[in-house]
Amino acid sequence: MELRQLEYFVAVAEERNFTRAAEKVHVAQPGVSAQIRRLERELGQQLLDRSGRSVRLTEAGAAVLPYARAALAAVAGARLAVDELTGLLRGHVAVGTVTSHSVDLPGLLAEFHDAHPAVEITLTEATSAELLEGLRTGGLDAAIVSVGPTTPPGVELEVITDQPIVAAVGPGHELAVHSAISLDTLRGRALISLPRGTGLRTRIDEACAAAGFTPHIAFEASDPEVLAQLAERGLGAAILPGAFAEARSDRLRSILIDRPALRGRLAFAWRSDGPSGPAGRTFVERARTAMATGAATPSDPDRAAG
Repeated sequence: MELRQLEYFVAVAEERNFTRAAEKVHVAQPGVSAQIRRLERELGQQLLDRSGRSVRLTEAGAAVLPYARAALAAVAGARLAVDELTGLLRGHVAVGTVTSHSVDLPGLLAEFHDAHPAVEITLTEATSAELLEGLRTGGLDAAIVSVGPTTPPGVELEVITDQPIVAAVGPGHELAVHSAISLDTLRGRALISLPRGTGLRTRIDEACAAAGFTPHIAFEASDPEVLAQLAERGLGAAILPGAFAEARSDRLRSILIDRPALRGRLAFAWRSDGPSGPAGRTFVERARTAMATGAATPSDPDRAAG
């Protein structure tokens, strides 16, 4: 008994027609007929009733069909297992990240490398918008991104931190006497922000647009620490994650933005239908477990500026 005989038999049983079954398995019809007759001779029973306009299963054929399907499924499973192993031995994992965050990404990558030393790992640093596009198009397997209150389309998330977005100013700034301000208070004021495409910048741009004004971004920098230094020197109000600003309370005044309240989430993200390769899928599962247990998220607020 050969696997191709079982494959042809299942195809005919499902199509109820030799011609369509032959097209399905990409074999000439006489070849399909011949192999099924050999199978019937080996089993000593006719499996198909060919007397009508459509082919029907005999009682013996109906009894054999589930076993034939199970045998083919088992072979497919064995091939998949080998493909998965080969992919993990020789695969590639592409990871992206925002500039600053609270995840021990080097530790995650090192742990994965120790478990799968032959897998090539690449790391890309970019804005959240660029990273999310990389996930959707398949250029990245996973990424650390900054997002708003809703999950972007085409991806799934494991939220790492969810914290308020604040305005941080130097002690001599006119807003330093406030503990909280409305978003409208920032209208026309000099703001210090991350570049366009970053999570925090997207949040403030969207919120100001909804309030009917465009924020006056006087200074941009990709490093949150530079934003803090500019604000400390009185050059404007820096838009920062709450924990990052509070960690610098000796030189900055952190002012909560409410009416409306602004919040930002740092998240581990992957494509909704999963990475295409076994190495990427394995990395995502390991990283998700680490994120869920907190094993990959140090509590150092100085690194929580995603």
